[in-house]
Amino acid sequence: MNTIKIGWVGLGNMGNPMVRNLLSKGFPVCVYNRTREKEKDLLRLGATSATSLQQLSQISDIVITMVSDDAAAQQVYNPNDGLLSDPTPGVLLIDMSTVGVQTSKALARDCNKKSVRFLEAKVSGSVKPAEEGKLMILSGGDIADHQKAQRVFEALGKQIFYLGEVGQASAAKLCLNYFLGLTMQGLSETVLFAQHLGIDTADMLALINGSACGSGVTKMKAGTILNNHYSPAFALKHLTKDLQLAQKEGLSFPLSIPLLASFQAALQMGYGEQDAISIIRFLDKMTER
Repeated sequence: MNTIKIGWVGLGNMGNPMVRNLLSKGFPVCVYNRTREKEKDLLRLGATSATSLQQLSQISDIVITMVSDDAAAQQVYNPNDGLLSDPTPGVLLIDMSTVGVQTSKALARDCNKKSVRFLEAKVSGSVKPAEEGKLMILSGGDIADHQKAQRVFEALGKQIFYLGEVGQASAAKLCLNYFLGLTMQGLSETVLFAQHLGIDTADMLALINGSACGSGVTKMKAGTILNNHYSPAFALKHLTKDLQLAQKEGLSFPLSIPLLASFQAALQMGYGEQDAISIIRFLDKMTER
């Protein structure tokens, strides 16, 4: 039985399976979610529920936040009715949301003002790795805080990297998701070009994945494309948001500008709630002959 008392905020596609893993590893977890309905299954598995964010920061050793964007993170950490309204001094707050570098640094400063510890711990991986406890975790902050959270990270991920001060993990995550966007766009364009030339889609995907061009992403998304089933492992709207964050941090290369424009247009066309590889559907529609 693990004795670290964990508080958890955010029970979306990633947060829910991550809490399940913590519970299965024997961690006591108290959850808080704006939509309380999302807590019910976890309560049946042994989690408890906090009445407020303030309470969560008072009864936990570590509070982990996993929310959708910068605005949501700032709201959760706000000093009026959020985690920083009246926290227990010394509690460790860990943000696992994908947010901008400056947002992460601002959260760290706000925590320091309240005598609260802060660690950023960004995750790479989608729903299936979250369910299997095989996420990659990128940590930034004080090394002592990283060490305190190590056992928690080990319950959630298979690869754990400590990258230094707060901001470094957020920066690295944006770099990874830029490469992810390039891969999604490149795979989609290649498949559509092959279709235009009369090459069977299954054959083309097998060629890609059997060659040096293949990767974990291309192999994972081959089935999605072939089955024409785009339920989100990682929604297009989230990848678009991350590309926008990367641009704000200075991303500006020959491929980055049209890449962001492509995903923004797909979002505007209504593909945001589908998996990020649904960019292929948008591109197909845009290039209909």
